[in-house]
Amino acid sequence: MSRFDDLVATVETYQALAEENYNRIRRLAEDVRLGLCHYLDAGDGNCVHLVPPGGPFEARSYGDQAFSIPPRGFRPLGPVSFGLAVRISRKSDWLRLTLHCRKTGDTFVVQIEEGSEYEFHLPILEADAGPFYDHLYDHILGWFTDNIERYQEGAYGARAIGFDFSRPESGKEIEFSMQSMDY
Repeated sequence: MSRFDDLVATVETYQALAEENYNRIRRLAEDVRLGLCHYLDAGDGNCVHLVPPGGPFEARSYGDQAFSIPPRGFRPLGPVSFGLAVRISRKSDWLRLTLHCRKTGDTFVVQIEEGSEYEFHLPILEADAGPFYDHLYDHILGWFTDNIERYQEGAYGARAIGFDFSRPESGKEIEFSMQSMDY
């Protein structure tokens, strides 16, 4: 076997593992989208979409574009990120929650951007779903609750939030990124 053949065989193994990693995270993302929407019980089924992890977004399904790496072609073997657009009002206000996923040994770690981590043991069991949705919900609700309290105490200026907001108005998408706004 030549060095080139050895290189090609190694890269083929690498790509097979990158595909396994992507497919595992893609399944998790789809399950989280559907499960979180059921968990929130908004009534109309239009409460969570998979969106890109960064940049402008609309409240719609982005399919393959919702992930930080491409679904086909040469892919890196490493963490994969995706966004969840979560409806936060009865109208059309949406918040993007960005999740970073990685495998660490037999543990699968999902980290909320600007937030904490949640660990699953592989394979991911359905019993882990409820506590994970509690974790996501508590993160979102906690941010709003903390900011309400800061406002009521008069200490709410110049604070980063780690969320992006999106709300379509007059058929035009407007993104509110409040990462470092001063009030």
